[in-house]
Amino acid sequence: MALFPLGHVVATPGALDVLERSGTPPFCLLSRHQRGDWGELDPEDVRENELSLRSGFRLLSAYTVAGQKLWIITEADRSATTILMPEEY
Repeated sequence: MALFPLGHVVATPGALDVLERSGTPPFCLLSRHQRGDWGELDPEDVRENELSLRSGFRLLSAYTVAGQKLWIITEADRSATTILMPEEY
């Protein structure tokens, strides 16, 4: 069950390369993010996401795909979600 809208979904070139090389469909990670499975965040960041979900702030998830870290960030106004590598932030 989706907890929030993703808005317009975009991905950076580095993230697209990781997803393509690993054969991971982007919707798999987007679905986890949208359901509140924040991936590999520390407890403090998980608490921040829970607050952000209720208060309408930015949301962050972190996943490892093929040995590479990927972030998914949904903007506070829920207008856009970006899949990116941390170094592309």
